[in-house]
Amino acid sequence: MDQKQAREYLLNKPFTVETFPFGDGVSVFKVKHKMFATLALGKDNESDDTDNGICWMNLKCDPQEAIMLRDIFPSVIPGYHMSKVHWNTVKLDGSVPEGEIQRMMDNSFNLVVSNMITKDQESILLHL
Repeated sequence: MDQKQAREYLLNKPFTVETFPFGDGVSVFKVKHKMFATLALGKDNESDDTDNGICWMNLKCDPQEAIMLRDIFPSVIPGYHMSKVHWNTVKLDGSVPEGEIQRMMDNSFNLVVSNMITKDQESILLHL
């Protein structure tokens, strides 16, 4: 999955908007004003150079599942500039199957929605 495919998948979620509060290079995806994903060109840990054009996506995750995914996939790391407990960063380098990335995006969206007030949850669930 590449940046364009990930962006399209995220924007197809109900009530999702893309914002740029951190500048043009970092897309932030929100559902009803609550962030559930970011998408940006990744940074190499050793330098400020881009990581060979590979995009990084931050996704909210259940803490136990977050650890499990990091153990399974080398390109899933603790959330870059995020809570390391509740967020994972997924490097879109082709090593994680597309279906698994979609599942992680769905879970991130659903986790955020599940913490909303009932009225907002119901309005979103009607569109799923």
